[in-house]
Amino acid sequence: MNRLNEASWIKINPPVFFWAAGLCLSIVLYAVLWPVQAAGVFAAVQSWVVSSAGWFYVLAVALFLIFVVVLALSSYGHIKLGPDHSEPEYSYGSWFAMLFSAGMGIGLMFYSVAEPVMHYSAPPHAAPESVQAARDAMRITFFHWGVHAWAIYAVVALSLAYFSFRQGLPLTVRSALYPLIGERIYGPIGHAVDVFAVLGTLFGVATSLGLGVIQVNSGLNYLFDVPTGVGVQVLLIAGITALATTSVVLGLDGGIRRISELNLVLALVLLGFVLLAGPTVYLLQTLVQNTGHYLSKLVDATFQLNAYEPKGWMGGWTLFYWGWWIAWSPFVGMFIARISRGRTIREFVIGVLMVPTGFTFMWMTFFGNSALHLVFDQGMVELAQAVSADTSVALFKFFEHFPLSSLASLLATILVITFFVTSSDSGSLVVDMLTSGAGEGDSPVWQRIFWSVTEGAIAAALLLAGGLVALQTATIASALPFTVVMLLMCWGLLRALRLEIVRKVSLKEAMLAPRIAHNPVPWQKRLARIIKHPNHEEVLTFIEHTVTQAMQQVAAEFEKRELQARVNNDDQDRTWLEVAHGDEIDFFYSVHLRPYEPPSFVMRDVTPRRNEALRYYRAEVYLKEGGQDYDVMGWTIDQLIADIIDQYEKHMHFLDAVRLGKSER
Repeated sequence: MNRLNEASWIKINPPVFFWAAGLCLSIVLYAVLWPVQAAGVFAAVQSWVVSSAGWFYVLAVALFLIFVVVLALSSYGHIKLGPDHSEPEYSYGSWFAMLFSAGMGIGLMFYSVAEPVMHYSAPPHAAPESVQAARDAMRITFFHWGVHAWAIYAVVALSLAYFSFRQGLPLTVRSALYPLIGERIYGPIGHAVDVFAVLGTLFGVATSLGLGVIQVNSGLNYLFDVPTGVGVQVLLIAGITALATTSVVLGLDGGIRRISELNLVLALVLLGFVLLAGPTVYLLQTLVQNTGHYLSKLVDATFQLNAYEPKGWMGGWTLFYWGWWIAWSPFVGMFIARISRGRTIREFVIGVLMVPTGFTFMWMTFFGNSALHLVFDQGMVELAQAVSADTSVALFKFFEHFPLSSLASLLATILVITFFVTSSDSGSLVVDMLTSGAGEGDSPVWQRIFWSVTEGAIAAALLLAGGLVALQTATIASALPFTVVMLLMCWGLLRALRLEIVRKVSLKEAMLAPRIAHNPVPWQKRLARIIKHPNHEEVLTFIEHTVTQAMQQVAAEFEKRELQARVNNDDQDRTWLEVAHGDEIDFFYSVHLRPYEPPSFVMRDVTPRRNEALRYYRAEVYLKEGGQDYDVMGWTIDQLIADIIDQYEKHMHFLDAVRLGKSER
């Protein structure tokens, strides 16, 4: 891949970096210099997308949900997002916290009270302010924030994690198209895909930042009489972006993970407060009923376009949400991929679809139904009127009817700010990875700062150019080209997974040529080798000498037959043989030094301090798809050569199966 410079102070992929930065700068300048004209253009664009491409958004999102569910339930579900021997890097607690914070935090704060109340006051189908309107309000809210959103994220995250961690490609969106266009992902097509991903991420995150800062401004006005207006909001964006930039500099583990965990704690405190201070039994009842109502109407709602009774409602709500989630998907998808290495596809889909969705349903029920209870059952219509007048104050007007209202409003404002920070720093990290060209997270600090500041600038420019309408338009429009990319990602991932299953089946069914044993190892020596627990130096010496010699002999034989083969033992703990096959999949055979804890019968009567001293090691075989879980320590050169040839024969059987599959198509 072409890089501008490999020096430590700059790591960029020039076509992606400069095209993305240039387009963003142009849009920001246009919105700032000609705000009235920009507002008109944004409104016209939104109207065109809703009227002409709404069906495409609805159909695509339905396909995304079906795709990830089928993958999880199929035989593909057991495949790991990484080598077969890989283990998850983060605990379930940290993983769920980062999923929740990165996915939709600010939106939950902004819409948890506002959306149910607005659907209750102006429903798309039922009579306004009726019991049916209340039921539909929660069902629609669940629909917009439910499994469809997380299925969109899962499509991108699955593709990125699979191709990066299992196939060794860069952690960038272009890698998901490798099964379709091969090495051309490093050319203009790949650059264009990553540019679309950068633009979608920047405008999707900017939408969240714009909504967040509007709500922070309303909270500060409510608590401290800070004036509301675009000028104050731009200053708030600058201040909070500075906090986000600090978190970006600290990196994923130092900043983002800790703030994500803080977010989850604050959110749980606020959620528990609303549950206990509100109508607790009623909220638990409605949670169960809302979930059932949502599930019972899921198919109908998924394909609903109001084609027979056109309504402007779709563009302002469902299509805005689908565009928002799709625009966010490069950012959230890459972030989820980055933190999900080592999990199986089934574990990943269940975790990503169910856990954040379950928390979101609790959040929306406890806040939304509490608000509806106040309006519908207690007659506090002023809350509905306040929400209709200004959605950003909905949460704070809602807390007026609770004890400790000022403290709850302050906590909510802090939570919006921390969600702002995690959205901005996570988005900046992802955009930097996309524009650096290799999907690496160790790029220079100034690049991460640049994109963090750029996100804040876009949010400020869109607020100046039309507020919420401009934010919605930018989201829906920027998501349109990336929806096409996501459909191609599904196709590419399915092709790659089918190829992997063909490989597993072919390796299992391969009939190997029979081996004739000469000078077999006496069984006493075999038993001694099994019982012995070699130390680090013994295994390392075995790999450096015996294994390397066996691989060199095999490589020399390949070279005689005009096949390019090389042995690499630069890494102290492993040696590997690689045989090139041109446009087809190369053969890879490696032996790794791997540590193990001593078994219980060795550990008897031994203090824990000696655990490290008693640790033993194995020389394990690894193929391209990961560890094979068998030890070759103590094998002779002839035995190692026989194993390499066995694995190569299976690899050739796999390539024959792939060729046969292509010819049949």
